[in-house]
Parts: sequence; C-alpha cells; structure tokens
Amino acid sequence: MRRYIKYVKPYLSAFILGPLMMITEVLGEVLLPFFMSKIVNEGAATHNISYMIQMGIVMLVTALFMMAGGIGGAYFGAKGAVSFAADLRMDVFRKIQTFSFANIDTFSTGSLVTRLTNDITQLQNVVNMGLRIMLRAPGMLIGAVIMAFRMNSSLAFIILFVVPILAAVIFCIIRIAFPRFEVMQKKLDRLNSGIQESLTNVRVIKSFVRGTYEEEKFNQANKDLKEASLGAFRVVIFQQPIMMIAMNVTTLAVVWYGGKEVMVGKMPVGDLMAFITYIVQILMSLMILSMVLLQSSRAVASAKRIGDVLDTTVDLTDVAETESKAVVKEGKVEFRNVSFRYYKENQEKVLDQISFTINPGQTLGIIGSTGSGKTTLVQMIPRLYDVDEGEVLVDGKNVKEYSLKNLRGKVGMVLQKNVLFSGSIMENLRWGDEDASEEEICQIADAAQADLFIKSFPKQYDTELGQGGVNVSGGQKQRLCIARALLKKPKILILDDSTSAVDTATETKIRKSFSTTLKDTTKIIIAQRIGSVIEADEILVLDDGKIAGIGKHHELLDSCKAYREIYDSQMEKREGLA
Repeated sequence: MRRYIKYVKPYLSAFILGPLMMITEVLGEVLLPFFMSKIVNEGAATHNISYMIQMGIVMLVTALFMMAGGIGGAYFGAKGAVSFAADLRMDVFRKIQTFSFANIDTFSTGSLVTRLTNDITQLQNVVNMGLRIMLRAPGMLIGAVIMAFRMNSSLAFIILFVVPILAAVIFCIIRIAFPRFEVMQKKLDRLNSGIQESLTNVRVIKSFVRGTYEEEKFNQANKDLKEASLGAFRVVIFQQPIMMIAMNVTTLAVVWYGGKEVMVGKMPVGDLMAFITYIVQILMSLMILSMVLLQSSRAVASAKRIGDVLDTTVDLTDVAETESKAVVKEGKVEFRNVSFRYYKENQEKVLDQISFTINPGQTLGIIGSTGSGKTTLVQMIPRLYDVDEGEVLVDGKNVKEYSLKNLRGKVGMVLQKNVLFSGSIMENLRWGDEDASEEEICQIADAAQADLFIKSFPKQYDTELGQGGVNVSGGQKQRLCIARALLKKPKILILDDSTSAVDTATETKIRKSFSTTLKDTTKIIIAQRIGSVIEADEILVLDDGKIAGIGKHHELLDSCKAYREIYDSQMEKREGLA
C-alpha cells in the first residue's frame, strides 16, 4: 500500500484535520453520559434545579462542539478521499495511455473501465471511512472503556469476555469474505465488457435479430454477478446480527449485575445509566471497526486490481523521449528482416523475414489475402507493436531511436476500423491539427472528397456526430478520417483499407488529390481491390506473413502467382457483374 502515499501527500492537511476534528466528537460522546449521570445523581436526587440547568448548558455546549467537529471531520474526510481518488484515477488513465496494443490486449476494455470506476470508488470509500472513523471508533472505544472502569471496575470486566469472542468472529468473516470480493469484481468486469460490446454494436445486433441471444448472454453475466455478490454478502450479513446479540447480551448482564448493586446502594442510578451507555459505545465502536475492516478487505481486492494496471510493464519503452530529439524529415521507410508474433510463446510468425524500402514521396500498395499480415506490418512503423526480429527504419534511423511523440506526430494513419468521437465534425477534424484555420480545414476536406457532403448538412462543419460517428455513412466516415489524417501533414501516410466503403469514382478523386496535397509524403495503401493500388510506385504482395512478390503491376502479373490469382479473381467477378 506504500504506492498510495504519494496520493496522500498533496492533501496531507485534510488527512490530518479530518481525524482530529472527529476527536472533538469522540470527546463529546464520552463526556455526555458522564454529565448525564451527574444530573441524575447530584441534581435530580437532591432536587438541585440550578445545578441541573448548569449541567444542561454544559451538555448543550458540548453537543455544539461535537456538531462542529462532526461537520469539519466529514468535510475534510470527503475532500481528502475524493482528491485521493481523482489523482489515482488520473494516474491509472495516464498509464493506460502508455500501453502498447499488446498491453491493452491483456486487459478487456470492460475490465479497464471497472478498474477506473468501481475499483477506485471502493478505495475512495474506504479512505473516506478511514478518515472519519480512524480515530473516532478507537477513540470512543478507549474513552468508553476508561470511563466504564472509572465508574465500576468489577462491572467493566464483563466486556473483557465479549471483546475476544467478537474479534475472533470478525477475523473469520473477513478471511472468508476477501476472496469472494475478488471473484465479485471479476464478474463485474465481465458484465461491463458485455454491456459495452452490446451498446457499441447495437445496430449489428438489431440487423441480425440477435436481441434475444444478447439478452440471454447478459442475463447469464448478470446472474453470475448476482450469485458472486450474494456469495460475498452471505458472509458479511452475519456480522451485524452477531454484534447485536453480543450488545444485547452484554447490556442485559450489565443491567442484571448493575441493578443488584444499585439496589444494595453500591452504585448510583445515574452511574448505571452512564455505564450502560458506555457499554453500548464500546460495542458500537467494535461494530464500526468491523465494518471498516470488511470494507477494507473489499478495497484491498480493488487495490490489487489497480496495482495490476500500474505495475504493467509497458513493452514499448520510450527511452528516446529524453535521449533523442530526432525528427522525421523525409519519410523514407525501410524494413530489414522483420519478424513478429502476437503471442511470444506461439512459434507461428505473423510476419516472417520482411524486407523492403520505400523512398520519400513514393506510394507503396500492399495487397494480400485476409490474414496475410498487411495491417500488422504497417503497425510496426508508428510502433503500435515492436518487432520481434529485425528492425524498422525511418529516414535511416531505427524507429526506437525516435520518441513516440516525434515518430507518431509525423505518421498519419487511417485505420481499418474508422473511429470518430462525439462532438462536431470540426472538432473531429481538428484532431489532425488543433490550430488549423477553417479555410485550411475546408481545403483538406475537399481533397478527401468530404467537403461536399459536409456542406449538405444544415449545420455543415458544426454538425454534431453521435458516438463513433453513427449518424454518418461508412463512406462518409472514411472520408472524414482521411481528411483528419491529411490535416496532420504527415511525412508518412498509412491508409489501411480506408476507401473500402467509397465508390471507385470517389476513390480515384481522392488518389488524384494526393499527387498535389501529399506530393512529398510517403504513402502506404493497403487495399483489397487491385484497382486501388494499380498506380502505386511499387506493390507489395503478402501471403501468410511472407513477401510473395514486390514490383509494379505489370511486373507482378508475370512474376507473382499470388498476385495473378487475386487479379484474375477480381476480373472474373467484375465480368460476372457486367
């Protein structure tokens, strides 16, 4: 838990003042029964009205101080806990942003969401509870024990028989509950992942009429979470009844033996009343402490899950961030004997001994069957993954010699899965360059063949996009993503099957605009259609992670069997459609 001290230091005043303010409330709770016993023993018994009024005023002032302390303790407790959680959440989110794709693959999205929300909330709750009860419950326990022994030591020994039994019961409950809380959080991960997947893909679910299937899947995940939660809380629910039985039995014993001493004149009635209150305070403080311990056991499970994220070793080390100021200036790309596996224990290579060179300003087309490694290959350039063997060079330098910021800042990517964010079209395009003028944005959008359809909307560039750009078509989404990448003015532009939803006429216009807009930019175009790469300076043919051929279109028709097969199949399909 030492890792969390750094989140306490900036708010140390709140972490100190909160418990100290609660001490005021504790003192009041300990003193009020004593004052009441004085009123009964020395005021009511002797009919001394003035003494009763004086003690009543003392009790009222004490209650006001208690109220001030309680309010102050609650405020500082909330401030410290919320601030602690906010800083921790920011650090966890910042750590996730440094993850490579390989790191992200080890966690489900739902699991990361749960850790950023529910798990950190559990820690926030236990910190808040700790600040309010850390000194209050032990203080009340110690104060009540002292006052009870001060009033009647022989009667106070009753509590010594009860406390060890309760401590043993609480220890057993926590020991059984802790692993069940861990299981419960994992079931919550699964439920969150399912919710996110269903909501994100709701259109697909409806189009395939799979609503019933998704309901059944959600019902099972929800049922699993319910059963895991009940499994944990079945243990926890025993705590309060056991504590209440102990409290009632102890109170009954005190009244029984204390009543005898009152009857024989060994103990004043007021002292017995106060003594009963102190016994209740002792047992209540034990109950509060047990609740804190139970909540802490759940928080420990959450802290372990948060620690898993913070302790994850990021396999893309950015050592060049401080050691190198290298910047991509030309955009030359070279692969030297590159091999890669997604799972290192798996001996099957996704890419195997890949070597080629693209000179600045050239266009490389990449084509191949599904699963041949096309997308994986281009992800090596901006270091979304790192190679297992060989090296990738940009402008003659290994990509690892650039800082990630400098490298990725000069590489524009339009991914296979186009992603837009909630907000206006203008806000989405400004991801490419937040300082770009409206005129420049319109020019780039025109080059990407997006300006015309944007201006057809009533609000044009101020049109609000739904989550993921759900209110624009697939082709429109692709053109917006291309415009966003062009606005970045990259030295290397990667288009990963990014015109698949665009008609051939529009695609031709986009490619032609590249000759002026991206004259000096190195362009890598992954495509399924040979027509999309036929005019490239070179075409790279991938087959099962290996280079099957590289050259111009007419050269590959003669020299590469895989390319010829793709070409023939597409020509046959086109003739069949004709």
